[in-house]
Amino acid sequence: MIEPEKLFQLGGGQKRRKLALTFGALERDIAGIAERGMEYSFRQLSRADYTKKITEILLKDPKLPPEAAAELRVLLAAQPFDELRVCNCARNHLLAMLGTFPAEWDLIIAPHAADGAVRARDFFPGVCVYAEDIRSPFNMGSIFRTAEGLGAERVYISPGCVDPQQPRALRSGMGCVEAMGWERRGIDELPEGLPVFALETGGTPVSEFDFPRRGVCIVGSEELGVSPHALHRAAYGRVSIPMKGLKASLNVGVAFGILLQKWIESLSS
Repeated sequence: MIEPEKLFQLGGGQKRRKLALTFGALERDIAGIAERGMEYSFRQLSRADYTKKITEILLKDPKLPPEAAAELRVLLAAQPFDELRVCNCARNHLLAMLGTFPAEWDLIIAPHAADGAVRARDFFPGVCVYAEDIRSPFNMGSIFRTAEGLGAERVYISPGCVDPQQPRALRSGMGCVEAMGWERRGIDELPEGLPVFALETGGTPVSEFDFPRRGVCIVGSEELGVSPHALHRAAYGRVSIPMKGLKASLNVGVAFGILLQKWIESLSS
């Protein structure tokens, strides 16, 4: 982080970039996830006062849109003062001014457990997903995030999948890659005794599909869908999401989310 006085001396573009980085660092510090050595450390100012000072610097920027300035002034005057919301609002307005927009893996999300307690993960036993040849780190992280959030027990990934430990997969997974149990396996190495079905076009509509109590759902690659060999392995059946659009296409992470929600609903009925 940089002293407010030094920010005044920077040029417009450099000042905006530095402010965006500073607001991001403050967000992480407020959320309790600051990188080592990047914690707030100015003793002469409280963090809240520092946030207010650098927000005032941004408000003096002639390129800040009037509606953005009005929003920031409302947040600055609010009681109690919401440091995190001010930082997030300011950073996103700065990114817009710089022509840069945050991707999913750039979002700053604090851990949900406020007391720091370590809890056992709750899940539906035997509810598993097999990701086949998922190439996008974003999609891989999204699958893990959905699986963890909705209560799948385990994620299996094929040898052709991107590494879930890839930085962008970890970022879009929002901590769920680390929380989930997962294994890299070939399609013929899936656990014996669990029904296997595929999420693919040409199958039973998801609202009519008879989901198993326990099983493995195969989710195919972004470009080619589920492979013929994997479809053969999916002896329990094929489930599809009916669509009406001209493109009739869903992101694989979105499609998996719809599928898993329906599967979980069937377990509760």
